[in-house]
Amino acid sequence: MSRADSSPKKACCLISEMLEEAGLDRERARRLRRQVLEGIIVLCQWQLERMEPPAGPAGGRKARKVTIE
Repeated sequence: MSRADSSPKKACCLISEMLEEAGLDRERARRLRRQVLEGIIVLCQWQLERMEPPAGPAGGRKARKVTIE
């Protein structure tokens, strides 16, 4: 059967069919999606923490502006 013979299926229906053929039900797909998104959030938080400037020693010497003649 060609596409011209039938009306095109909606994307959500195609995805549901693919998940069903792969043996994944809607609840399991939702759990997997949640795990992936939580993993991405943890990765982004880790990256943000790495971007923070390192804390200098408390009470240590600070740089001074010096003029040279």
